[in-house]
Amino acid sequence: MQLLILIDAVKRASAARITAVIPYYGYAKQEKKTTGREPISAKLVANLIRTAGAHRVLTMDLHAPAIEGFFDIPVDHLQAGQLLSDYVRSLNLKDPVVISPDAGGVGRANIFRERIGASLAIIAKQRPRPDAVEMLEMVGDVKGRPAVIVDDMISTGGTLVEAARSLLQRGATQVYACATHGIFAGDGISALRDSELVETIITDTIPLDPSAANARIKSISVAPLFAEAILRIHKDLSLSALFHN
Repeated sequence: MQLLILIDAVKRASAARITAVIPYYGYAKQEKKTTGREPISAKLVANLIRTAGAHRVLTMDLHAPAIEGFFDIPVDHLQAGQLLSDYVRSLNLKDPVVISPDAGGVGRANIFRERIGASLAIIAKQRPRPDAVEMLEMVGDVKGRPAVIVDDMISTGGTLVEAARSLLQRGATQVYACATHGIFAGDGISALRDSELVETIITDTIPLDPSAANARIKSISVAPLFAEAILRIHKDLSLSALFHN
């Protein structure tokens, strides 16, 4: 609501162009109906942003790339994969395996795997209820190797905690986790603090709660990437290089 009010305020102040910078698009998980009588909130909020007066949206790592199509205005969709993979490379892990926590994240995990020179494994899971997860099977081998779980966001941390436990049971020597958005809803931070994860690597698209100080969470700033994107938009320059890098 605050974003909509700000857009309306600058529109009424005769702004020539309005770009809504949204590092974390908070309604992205509701991009489709999973049961009857559910809203598609991601589309609704996209309509509200356009109606309020925004001419363009700058965001990062949408939960589903198709959400770009929900907007009737240009969307610049930045990705944090390069920042996260650069940090993981600096850890100098020996023969790592990148883990996709579900089939839908295989594309993201495969790009990450190529960047750090690792192999790929996939966890099959099901959700008996929202924000709960049950591991079914894994495709790939992690025995005697460090594992890096790659996802777009961490909500309650339940998926990561269960995945880390499952990977260690299958012989992984250590488990790291990478995600762009650290939501940490409910007891998410406590869950990670008590988990067997060596480190959880996120970005600062969402401010990190001070209680995470001893939860082995590494936050990487996306400010330079957004600053460069905003500058290029302001000067009417191409953003293609930012998407590729």
